Amino acid sequence: MNAVALTHRSRLALAVTAALALFAFGWPLLWPPSASMDGASQAPLLFALVLPAVIGLAVAEISSDGLEVKALALLGVLSAVGAILRPLGAGTAGLETVFFTVILAGRVFGPGFGFLLGNSTLFVSALLMAGVGPWLPYQMLAAGFVGLVAGLLPRVSGRAEVALLAAYGAVAGFGYGLLMDFAFWPFSLGNETQLSFDGAASAWTNMHHFLLYKLATAMGWDAGRAISNAAFIVLLGPALLRVLRRAARRAAFD
Repeated sequence: MNAVALTHRSRLALAVTAALALFAFGWPLLWPPSASMDGASQAPLLFALVLPAVIGLAVAEISSDGLEVKALALLGVLSAVGAILRPLGAGTAGLETVFFTVILAGRVFGPGFGFLLGNSTLFVSALLMAGVGPWLPYQMLAAGFVGLVAGLLPRVSGRAEVALLAAYGAVAGFGYGLLMDFAFWPFSLGNETQLSFDGAASAWTNMHHFLLYKLATAMGWDAGRAISNAAFIVLLGPALLRVLRRAARRAAFD
């Protein structure tokens, strides 16, 4: 059941947003050879200024045609729940308590709702946790696409559905960490180590450096996020899916 209808224009807006997201997260592979680190440091900050406008346009386009009052109220409630849950896990061995709600809601209410929920949950939680910074638009966009893809997963039911969502939660946990770390990795080590971003090197060389850096420093944190996503979905997913689907039937979005 789609709580937020996706029209042709809103799908186009999401496609444009996804294309820009690839540039925003993958800029270290796109930066020209011989570029200095000082010049490269402007790239994520520039995207951090552009992404809020792009997210706002995508959200406005989705909301303009298919966001009912009932869906808006549900979006507010679930965003608040996710924002309250997030501080319970942040900072503890990669434990994340926010993404499983985005995944389950995206599954029940559709990809458009999942995209909106991912964005709004990360935004509200950042305000509560004083976590506003240049990384916030990246977090919002990545979480939005986590919820969107959850709504596009194949339709299965019962234990197969829970297993599918748990597997997706694990993959999304690794993928979210990979994207976030890649966008800000050039500034994590400076430019003097063997694993640093090198503006004069090829894209493949920089990717090799990043993967080694990832394995050495952040893979354990991402594993914690992936495991916690899957565990919460397995433990709480069946009950929450029933509750959310009951709410969807009562709201009669279709």
